[in-house]
Amino acid sequence: MVVPQFGFSLREICVLSASAVAKSEATAHRRGAANVEDARRIETEPLTSRLNRLAQLLVFVLLLSLPTTVRAQQDDDVVRVNTELVVLNITVIDSAGQYVSGLRRSDFKIFEDGKEVPISSLATFSAQETPFASVVLLDTSGSMESRLSLGRSAAIRFLDGLRDEDVAAVYKFDSKIERLQDFSGARDLAPLAFGVKANGMTVLNDAIVKASSLLAERPETRRAIVVLSDGADTYSKASADKALDAALANGVSIYTVDMSAAEGSASRDRQSSAILKNFAEKSGARFVATPGGPALRDAFATIAQELGHQYTISYRPLSRMHDGRWRNIEVKVSKDNVTARTRKGYRAPKK
Repeated sequence: MVVPQFGFSLREICVLSASAVAKSEATAHRRGAANVEDARRIETEPLTSRLNRLAQLLVFVLLLSLPTTVRAQQDDDVVRVNTELVVLNITVIDSAGQYVSGLRRSDFKIFEDGKEVPISSLATFSAQETPFASVVLLDTSGSMESRLSLGRSAAIRFLDGLRDEDVAAVYKFDSKIERLQDFSGARDLAPLAFGVKANGMTVLNDAIVKASSLLAERPETRRAIVVLSDGADTYSKASADKALDAALANGVSIYTVDMSAAEGSASRDRQSSAILKNFAEKSGARFVATPGGPALRDAFATIAQELGHQYTISYRPLSRMHDGRWRNIEVKVSKDNVTARTRKGYRAPKK
């Protein structure tokens, strides 16, 4: 048997050790043994007996080290598999626009790059009663000055729609990102939110990256970001693609509400809407464009309602290649006259 850590066989180790023992014994004799009985025992004990004891000791030490290595490899495998699960939050509606309940795992078929994901690759399935965690991102940049009060009212309407088991946090963003209230089941905004002024630049992409990292630490598997913004990012370090990838990597849906100012240019409004719409569609959420007023507040109430009527499925990807490529996802439901909406895909990790 060759010991990888040392590059020698046990026999070779024993011989080398015996030589070392002999030298140390000779040195001990030259210096004089303090204990006469111990010296006599060393002299009279057969060499083979001493070699056997040494070999047993070495084997024992090696066996102690092996389980640690095996456990470390097993733990690494567990972490790797868990982090590679793809999480899908799926909204199913009928032809009348009503949420469809009572579906089972067998009613869903998932396709990755056109190939059906086998049932054996499905890891978890949960229905509507599953709690969710969300982060409300309120744009407080200078371009939002005329819409800030309306944005606060819409956020309150969303919080009011939370169920007892749901939690939400509220952050504002302009040139920087600041927390207004931490994750809780509170149904109203913290007083701090009412003293916020609109000013500065817009770090929309950075805010989405930050919210995604916060949600990644939550135990809930159903996670969402709700953005109230005019969509015009002017100051982020992260690109829109990086922000989307951060959300998808953590199973986060991005609901966006376009609050473009009516007095803005038509071309700017179209560009802002396209940015927000892209976030929502690719993450399997909804883009809401409203003229404001009661319609905007109602839109937020329906977002909270939708999050409470979703199905969540996680599966192991068909390809384990870490090539950084985009993987397309499609979900089909066996029931007639229904539509399933979820994220469009995900980007594979890259080494």
